[in-house]
Amino acid sequence: MGKLVGGWMLVLIVIVLGAKYLYQEDPTTSKPFVAQSAGKEVVAAADIMLLDNAIPLCNQVFSSYLSSGTDEERSQYVLHPIDTAARMSRYYNLNPLVNLDPRTLSLAANAVLHIPEGRAIETQWKSSDDRLIDAVFIEEKGEWRLDWEHYLRFSDYPWALFLAGSGDDHGEFRLLARERLADERKNADTLSIRLYAPRFGYSKDTGFASPEFLVPRKSKSGRSLDAAFKLEKTGKRVFGVTLPDIDPESFIRVRVKIRRMGETSDHRYELEDVIACHWYSTEAPGLEIPEPPPEN
Repeated sequence: MGKLVGGWMLVLIVIVLGAKYLYQEDPTTSKPFVAQSAGKEVVAAADIMLLDNAIPLCNQVFSSYLSSGTDEERSQYVLHPIDTAARMSRYYNLNPLVNLDPRTLSLAANAVLHIPEGRAIETQWKSSDDRLIDAVFIEEKGEWRLDWEHYLRFSDYPWALFLAGSGDDHGEFRLLARERLADERKNADTLSIRLYAPRFGYSKDTGFASPEFLVPRKSKSGRSLDAAFKLEKTGKRVFGVTLPDIDPESFIRVRVKIRRMGETSDHRYELEDVIACHWYSTEAPGLEIPEPPPEN
């Protein structure tokens, strides 16, 4: 009997050790995968909670901004109100006031926007007259505020007037960019682009176009543009935002500095800098820009 019990005990020990060996997880593969998945779930859950709490507040801010009758009233609801107030006054002296009745707007889409400046939410609104409006709200000192420069595609001067020779000979502009002859010039040392004024509320349309700009591919501006055009072709957006792209196909948003040169009858233009390939009030690129190639 003792030998029989001992034999069964030995068999059970072998079975337990074998099962432990067969079903043991490989720590080099399973643990990073589990951790990554859990991290994404935590981020997604936090984003959902943020949207649930913040969207009603953003809605209230947007409605109050649109209902305001003066620049002083509007400045209460915008990002960096003290600095923005002067820009607002100058902008409305040069551009027509865009009137929107908040009662005619419906929220079409929203998503969390992850930028270095803090928590932000991007929204898209449809109006009763078929206009499509996008607006970004950023939390500042515990309050949600409208990114006014992004919302109105703020530029230092109206693009059409600048091209016509009016105003200062240089400025910062929020525009749409399109690459010319992308396939034919893919091995060229320069990118050929044109810049277009966006139309507020009609994102699929474009306004006045610039002459051609040739941008060296190896330059910081060239590498930024090249990366943004490649990202657009994949259907993705800067900062990983998942909202639909409402701009014309093959166009990207850019924030640029332009200089105008030459006589009135023969204007020439220089692209001084690509600040960012988006319109948000941050200079963070929001996408991976390759390092410059080593010099020979």
